[in-house]
Amino acid sequence: MTLAERPWKILYIDDDPGIARLVQIQLERLGFLVTTALDGDQGTSLAHGQQFDAIALDHFMPGRDGLEVLESLRLLPNPPPVIFVTGAEEPRIAVTALKSGAADYVVKDVHGSFIELLAASINQEIKRAGLQRAKEAAEREVRESRDRLERLLEQQRVLLREVNHRVANSLQLISSLIDLQARKLHDESARALLRQAAERVEAVTLVHRRLYTGQDVAFVDMDSYLSGLLEELSRSLGTGDGRVCIEFALQPLRMDTDRAVALGLVVNELVVNAVKYAYPDCTAGAVRVTLDADEAAALIRLTVEDDGVGFDAEQTPKGSGLGSLIVRSMAQTLRAEIDSRSGAEGTRLCLTMPAVV
Repeated sequence: MTLAERPWKILYIDDDPGIARLVQIQLERLGFLVTTALDGDQGTSLAHGQQFDAIALDHFMPGRDGLEVLESLRLLPNPPPVIFVTGAEEPRIAVTALKSGAADYVVKDVHGSFIELLAASINQEIKRAGLQRAKEAAEREVRESRDRLERLLEQQRVLLREVNHRVANSLQLISSLIDLQARKLHDESARALLRQAAERVEAVTLVHRRLYTGQDVAFVDMDSYLSGLLEELSRSLGTGDGRVCIEFALQPLRMDTDRAVALGLVVNELVVNAVKYAYPDCTAGAVRVTLDADEAAALIRLTVEDDGVGFDAEQTPKGSGLGSLIVRSMAQTLRAEIDSRSGAEGTRLCLTMPAVV
């Protein structure tokens, strides 16, 4: 029989001193260290005083029988496996012992031939208990590692929210300073350029505002973000006068933060341009923004269109041309293809980009 690196310590509880001594001799020949107890109280006291690798327990004893002692042994802080020893005529007791927490049972005979079976059972149950302890230790280590990881992730989320909060505040301050500077200028064209710069900063600010108020700092809900951006654009551009309105239909989509910022800047440029140039001479009209996904093709489409006067590509572009440059640059960032048309029926620009990069 192969034992552990150290001899296994066994407690054998039996009120028959002859059988107890016989079991002790035979098991120690096999390499075990055996302590005997002649009743349940003595056995329970020994089990509380020192750690045994296994306990073998006879059932029929004066005072407290084996089932009562078993109940006490199961209350130990680290109970070892208990092998119940009972007579051949009492199978019901063995079944009850197993249901009460015994690891195994051995049928005892007066000649001592059961000792070999007892040794095999002790050997097997100690190994099984060791495997169970190793399994529990591994599971505990996994749980502790997972808990540590969750704490670290939560700390990271809190830190990122704080960073986004500070970035949003800084961007808002920059936007306010630009707007303040614009008010001091007498040159209307310079003032308009500064206001456009402030609007672009505000488009980025809104992303960070969404991030630090939300639970997920890596992704942005685009329908919520773009609707907020368009509502702010509507207020800042004065479209509430009823002449030009901004309409939108946004499918619920999520994008990583970098792509959300790029798409927000595209929407900002296209909508501002449409509101300013699509309906001259105080004519009424609408600017429509649509965001949807083709799940089968794994594509996302952004469409901005109006029913205005259109433009001729041959003509000198209106404005500084910076807006068109920003749109093209952001389209490259998004890996998007641009499809545009413009004419007497209005202007339509569509960006088609992969849903996942």
